[in-house]
Amino acid sequence: MDKPLSLLVDRLQTPIGELLIVADRAGKLRTIDWTDHEARMRQLLDRSYGKGGYTLTPARDPGGLTSAMRAYFKGDIWVIDTLPVATNGTPFQQSVWRALRKIKRGQTISYAELARRIGRPKAVRAAGLANGQNPISIVVPCHRVIGSDGTLTGYGGGLPRKKWLLQHEGVLS
Repeated sequence: MDKPLSLLVDRLQTPIGELLIVADRAGKLRTIDWTDHEARMRQLLDRSYGKGGYTLTPARDPGGLTSAMRAYFKGDIWVIDTLPVATNGTPFQQSVWRALRKIKRGQTISYAELARRIGRPKAVRAAGLANGQNPISIVVPCHRVIGSDGTLTGYGGGLPRKKWLLQHEGVLS
């Protein structure tokens, strides 16, 4: 049997709730979620690595990621652009998540534009589903995807958090 993936977890108080930051021993971000959605985060980890396929050990500032996220919430929105991430998903999901990281801070795109950017313009729903399965919110900025009519739609952490993040990044006034 393979040795379980050793993951480190830290918690960070933010203006919009407590954040769980999960990294591997190499300092790569594996998942971020809100503590009020911890059960969902564990389901995603189970799906990605298998039940018993990982361990979660409390750690302080793994890989400097907690410090980076603290800086983001204090106004250094650029800090998230270079954080190392490691996600486990299908090739299609990976393509969506790479495209999300290329959305410039201070901008939003529609789900249709997201599908176009990955070269699959007719796969709008599939791109939306992959966006919703993104395990690393904020850093892989799924909150920057909005409805084609400009409305705020879907965010795993809730629409009030999505609105706050977009205001924080200067998209909404």
